[in-house]
Amino acid sequence: MRIGAIEAGGTKFVCGVGDENGTVLDRVSFPTEQPEKTLGQVISYFKDKQVEAIGVGTFGPIDIDPSSPTYGYVTTTPKPGWANYPFLDTLKKEFGVPFGWDTDVNAAAFGEATWGAAKGLDSVLYYTIGTGVGVGVYAEGKMVHGLVHPEGGHVLTRRHPEDTYEGFCPYHGDCLEGIAAGPAIERRWKVKGSELPVDHPAWEMEAFYIGQALGNAILTLSPKKIILGGGVMHQMQLFPLIHAEVRKNLNGYVSAKAIAEGIADYIVPPGLGDNAGLCGSIALGLQAWKNK
Repeated sequence: MRIGAIEAGGTKFVCGVGDENGTVLDRVSFPTEQPEKTLGQVISYFKDKQVEAIGVGTFGPIDIDPSSPTYGYVTTTPKPGWANYPFLDTLKKEFGVPFGWDTDVNAAAFGEATWGAAKGLDSVLYYTIGTGVGVGVYAEGKMVHGLVHPEGGHVLTRRHPEDTYEGFCPYHGDCLEGIAAGPAIERRWKVKGSELPVDHPAWEMEAFYIGQALGNAILTLSPKKIILGGGVMHQMQLFPLIHAEVRKNLNGYVSAKAIAEGIADYIVPPGLGDNAGLCGSIALGLQAWKNK
């Protein structure tokens, strides 16, 4: 089978073709610009690929309610030009194949549950911490939707006692995304995170915020695995710092061996690496083909 996949990020789009085993057969990426130009490149890419379905995992917020007149739209994103844009309809006019549609982080969670670090589990959270912060929730064997979809990147957190940065989220200021995403690190410390040494105080502060969010998520959703992806999490020194913060915050309340003794295998990087989102979109497309 040939399944099309679109990982639509706020910074770049990754398009690819995969098979029913999650193997990426071809891929291309380009910057996320105005929707007409960006989706024009997507359409051009898939014109000769002869795919049987296409899965889309996209930045949001998005409308995921099939009964809604704006199903398939990007909604309240601050990204210029994309708010209230008919993303899915634009593609459906070009391709007569089944489409899977979900958030980029839900797609990544689905990919990791299908082929990656959470394979065989029916419950996983996937956090992407990069240009923004997003959270995908896969529970009881399916992606979680509700009134809209999970927006765990915008939860509120306690402030680190030494942090004076006001936060950059245009909606909430110092929510998790506003104080822990890549731009917050750069604006707080006046240098890109990738240029900071591994023992810089920035990483202890970053772990402080991420550890709060994960502790709250464990108490709320009780996932069987938590996966942390995105550009910020390429800083592997963060993982032990986050493990320590989560255990400190839970303070023994959650009686689970995975946290008490095996937290390094419970809060982990993506098993699919940087392909988590693209493979998740393949899984969405495959699911759409099966349900057609």
